[in-house]
Amino acid sequence: MTHTAASPRPATPPASPQDSTPGDEGFGVYVHWPFCLSKCPYCDFNSRPGNPTDQAPWRRALIAEMDAQAARLDDRPRPLTSLFFGGGTPSLMEPETVACVIEHARALWPAAPDLEVTLEANPASIDPARLAALRDAGVSRLSVGVQSLDDEALVALGRCHTVQDSLNALETATSLFDRVSLDLIYARPGQSVESWAEELKRVLALKPSHLSLYQLTVEPGTPLFRRIVRGELDLPDEDTATDLFLITRQMLAEGGLPAYEVSNHARPDHACRHNMVTWRGGDYLGLGPGAHGRLSAPAGPLATVAHADPEQWLAAVTSGAGGLAEATALTIEDRAREMVMTGLRLAEGISESRLRRLTGLGFEDVIDPDGLALAADEGLVVARGDGLAVTETGVLLLNTVTAALLSA
Repeated sequence: MTHTAASPRPATPPASPQDSTPGDEGFGVYVHWPFCLSKCPYCDFNSRPGNPTDQAPWRRALIAEMDAQAARLDDRPRPLTSLFFGGGTPSLMEPETVACVIEHARALWPAAPDLEVTLEANPASIDPARLAALRDAGVSRLSVGVQSLDDEALVALGRCHTVQDSLNALETATSLFDRVSLDLIYARPGQSVESWAEELKRVLALKPSHLSLYQLTVEPGTPLFRRIVRGELDLPDEDTATDLFLITRQMLAEGGLPAYEVSNHARPDHACRHNMVTWRGGDYLGLGPGAHGRLSAPAGPLATVAHADPEQWLAAVTSGAGGLAEATALTIEDRAREMVMTGLRLAEGISESRLRRLTGLGFEDVIDPDGLALAADEGLVVARGDGLAVTETGVLLLNTVTAALLSA
């Protein structure tokens, strides 16, 4: 019997259809501010302690780089749906710097009616006057790096704030912004399912509208990695990590924040728009040291990577050479496979109509029919709307499912 990729056999009744409409992938600008108060021992991101005392050169460079990357785009209409300031600790940016970037982006592209401007903030760098100034600069959503509601865990993670700092920051944030998100880390050294469940209860009591929850990843070369190698700390084993993941999904769904992506949970209409641009396959500029981007250029899609070193990036942009270390041409097939990989992370799944609209390719061109048939028979994927999504069982095996679907 020959199986086709067009009609997988549902393993469970499909959820509400998520058919694609033109432009629903969105378009965004990501700005990376690589500076922070201190370097956390688990952090492998492109960040460094400190903050420029004179941010005027950085403002000029971010604007110049935005213009340079905008010139690479093809001429299709692009309403701006998301502007995201990440880091590092972008709450260390002067409100004038943030306002300058927002104003220039709005001048280059028409703003969508629901444009979301997110800025990540460290509880230790939050004060009411600064947050009010950032709101007045145009920020509409704050993502607060709480990481834990356990002071001992914060010390172990090398964070420079306390639980009380986080609670104070959240009180201030929710008084100024309608959209506030919390970042949390779990599967921490010595953490049990019972202690995490208690912590989640405290999180839900804060009535957040969005949560990003990431299992602790220990990267080689970090101080935390060296402590684990020396036997000073023990991470939860694989079974415990799975149980932590499952209790997270269960408790947050019951609390009104179902997972809309593997690691992200939100109340209705509160999904992070920058995340949705990325996972649905939309274009986004990557500005600032180490930033990544995806651009639809006239000759085809580009994957961009900026110079990681802040001084090198600033010097390159200031000299007119541009901040990109790489601008790699992707084939349409490469881009379609990327869209399948990112789309499968979403609860709504990967839309075939969106895939076809953005790449010209359908499931039959990208997805292996035998891999799809096997995944469907095992109850790991399900037809959803005009596309395909992983089931709750499939989420636990997402890497395996993705590899099977893209094995052709």
